[in-house]
Amino acid sequence: MVTDVPPLAKYEQDLRKGVLVLAVLSQLRTAQYGYSLRQALAEQRMPIEEGTLYPLLRRLEAQGLLNSEWRVDGGPPRRYYTLSTPGAELYRDLHESWGSLASVMNKLLEGPQP
Repeated sequence: MVTDVPPLAKYEQDLRKGVLVLAVLSQLRTAQYGYSLRQALAEQRMPIEEGTLYPLLRRLEAQGLLNSEWRVDGGPPRRYYTLSTPGAELYRDLHESWGSLASVMNKLLEGPQP
């Protein structure tokens, strides 16, 4: 008998972790700064915490997947991120992989429910 099952939120968090990179890359086809990226993702019902987003952006940039530049547009300086050429290639590959995976999962989930 299993008595120590984590709450649904834990499982949902695990699912989200697997798609955050793809979600972030999808929004960086045009230049975004951290806050605007958080807002864009939240508007699509994919909220992300600052403590998750900014380390992810730094890691993706260090891996050569993002380009960044500082801009001052009449306000405080902001670091804008866009996909680099390798980042755009990874985005296309992950987008294709996601399509295949989602198709398989949709078929699996169409089966009889418990």
